[in-house]
Amino acid sequence: MGLFFAAGSPTTEFSPAEVKASLVAAIEKLGPRTKVLAVPPDFTRMHSMSGILTEHAWNYYRAALTDVLPALGTHSPMTEYEMQTMFGTVPRDLFRTHDWRNDVVTLGEVPREFIREVSEGKIGFPVPVQVNKLLRDGGHDLILSIGQVVPHEVIGMANFNKNIFVGTGGVLGIHRTHFLGAVYGMERMMGRADTPVRRVLNYASDHFARNLPIVYVLTVVSKNAAGKLVMNGLFIGDDFECFERAAALSLKVNFFMMDREIHKAVVFLDSHEFKSTWLGNKSVYRTRMALADGAELIVLAPGVHAFGEDTAIDVLIRKYGYCGTPATLEAVENDSVLANNLSAAAHLIHGSSEGRFTIRYCPGGLTRDEIEAAHYAYGDLREYRAKYDPTRLVDGWNTVGGEEIFFISNPALGLWAYRGRFSQ
Repeated sequence: MGLFFAAGSPTTEFSPAEVKASLVAAIEKLGPRTKVLAVPPDFTRMHSMSGILTEHAWNYYRAALTDVLPALGTHSPMTEYEMQTMFGTVPRDLFRTHDWRNDVVTLGEVPREFIREVSEGKIGFPVPVQVNKLLRDGGHDLILSIGQVVPHEVIGMANFNKNIFVGTGGVLGIHRTHFLGAVYGMERMMGRADTPVRRVLNYASDHFARNLPIVYVLTVVSKNAAGKLVMNGLFIGDDFECFERAAALSLKVNFFMMDREIHKAVVFLDSHEFKSTWLGNKSVYRTRMALADGAELIVLAPGVHAFGEDTAIDVLIRKYGYCGTPATLEAVENDSVLANNLSAAAHLIHGSSEGRFTIRYCPGGLTRDEIEAAHYAYGDLREYRAKYDPTRLVDGWNTVGGEEIFFISNPALGLWAYRGRFSQ
């Protein structure tokens, strides 16, 4: 059927009324629906503006919108506070919790030959196509997959069918797609719409999900010149063009190409959004291509009190730490538990500087011993927050005590790269 709505530009700023009217105009083209499932992101994507879109969808469909399934992936279930803050008046009894270990069904399998081809021979296992059973067995005649397109470390550009196959996916599907991206190389993928992981998910959509009545509601969000969060684009449709157009706009507003490298970066992690290094390491992923050799990345992380969102993965991160690609791949070869939790291995690779720059974590809920055991440098949060006060800094270049630093108030909103490094 194609696109139902597509609008946006780097200078567009949707008003609240325009957001609502645009969504309603699109879903009215679908005709009447009797049972609707909404699949928005969880609170870790609060800034995606998916919450208000979900609320508008509920106000439009009312009794016909029977289920809301936040695309948790491996993340912790949403709290009452998070649901209230993000989704407003949507009734709490509509929310379902995705359990990536138990609540999934397998729709098919992306063959090993295809994986070997897209990974350039690096990987030869098949990837099961898994989704929450509610998507296949819930009897819905519309599935609204809602979320933000933004540069992403695992797949290149976030969202579209990733929201389905990873956000509501199962153990093997999540582990193997994450590992594929890590082994292929995230610096080869971030900011690109066409990547090996995306090709795998597109294969899954084309071969095993055509019978699912999925319509994608994709936002592009950035901060304007005044530092206010704005929606630059909204793209609604059921095919790849919807994602492609959102990704093209996201590159213009979320990808910051720099003419010189950063020698000291300070990244702030909001305590409501980032509670683990699993999430907080966006500070590493999104800045690494802008950091000079020997640079220092200081992560102000008042809400971080754990390594993994998932208990089993937290144990593995604590066991091995962010020790670099060669050591992680060796551990995968020798430890069957890690080999069976490949998304943890992928995360360990993603979160390492590979010895190229220093990562100094300043957490609110982890000790010096815990941070240093994970192969990070430790920083006292009170001391570093006093020196690099996030309430006084502006996004971009700042001078603090005669020292030049680059400040990022929310790493989830972009990707920063030095022009010379990205061209490599």
